[in-house]
Amino acid sequence: MSTLRGARLLVLAAAGAVALTACGSDSQGSTTAQGSASAAPTSSAACATGDLKGAGSTFQKNIVAQWIKDFGASCSGANIDYQGVGSGAGIKQFGAKTVDFAGSDSVMKPDEQAAADKRCGAPAIHLPITAGGIALAYKLSSVKDLQLSPKTIAGIFQGTVKKWDDPAVKADNPGASLPSTAITAVHRSDSSGTTNVFSKFLTATAGADWKLGEGKELQWPASVQGAAKSDGVTQAVAGSEGAITYVETSFATSSGLGVAKVKNGAGEYAALTADSVSKALEGASVPDTGNDLKVKYDFANTTAGAYPITAISYEIVCSKGTDAAKLSLLKAFLTYAATTGQGAANGLGFAPLPQSIATKVTAAISALA
Repeated sequence: MSTLRGARLLVLAAAGAVALTACGSDSQGSTTAQGSASAAPTSSAACATGDLKGAGSTFQKNIVAQWIKDFGASCSGANIDYQGVGSGAGIKQFGAKTVDFAGSDSVMKPDEQAAADKRCGAPAIHLPITAGGIALAYKLSSVKDLQLSPKTIAGIFQGTVKKWDDPAVKADNPGASLPSTAITAVHRSDSSGTTNVFSKFLTATAGADWKLGEGKELQWPASVQGAAKSDGVTQAVAGSEGAITYVETSFATSSGLGVAKVKNGAGEYAALTADSVSKALEGASVPDTGNDLKVKYDFANTTAGAYPITAISYEIVCSKGTDAAKLSLLKAFLTYAATTGQGAANGLGFAPLPQSIATKVTAAISALA
């Protein structure tokens, strides 16, 4: 890759450091000669110079990569790193003051919040920054239109539904020709906000059929294989016929994997699209007061056409206490991401934030001090 003097932007992917210049890239963060996959910042976009580091969610990694280079195309002198290390690791780095913001697909646990507040000397807050669906990505050459209900998904990831022609899978796919291939379920082995969302979905929709609880890390049965980060679970499935995992949709589609339709609260098997994610978020809300914007929504909502395994991904920042040398750049970049940057969502497999939420996010960013 070429290096441009002056304005240089870096995105450190989960697999290693990948240098990105302000030239544009594909959805996985690789650099192309010129151009951009999303709209460039408007001429009125605020700019700032300096260095900024973020780490955390691999779910949001691809869209953050897009924002970084598009923002830099208009704002020279801004150097931004983002490491896709997983939500838990990113929150830990934020609490240890080694990064300026953390990406997470779930809100912080009490001990994480306490460490973040201590680091800031003030409350650390959650800013919703993007939304997307968690795909049930599978490799099954003879099945192109797989459908799965929450109860069946729970059985697959608990190791009780072991073959693709199991009666539970057949019941979800009437008339389909299902092979007797063994199922290899693959889970995130690192501390993962995606796991947290996935397990909350199953808790809400599978009820007593889901016995592993919820959280960033679970006690998985020995029959369920683990792999680290979104890249790792995607590669594990791509290399094994009959395998399945849960992962952000762009990882699934870029690897040529199948993506299952998932039964929603309306009784429909919904495909994962930007529109179906947006429908799932129609009833989402954030607090009416304050700037800690933890989103509430119902995994079991009955909205027609809604894709049920939908995630909101946050940036975690200090409400007060950010290094003065970094504050202007942090506010400028996050404002770009919450406004113009939302135009990149559809092309990368994400969904734009609902306007009602985006408006509160920009107000909260403006109030950072």
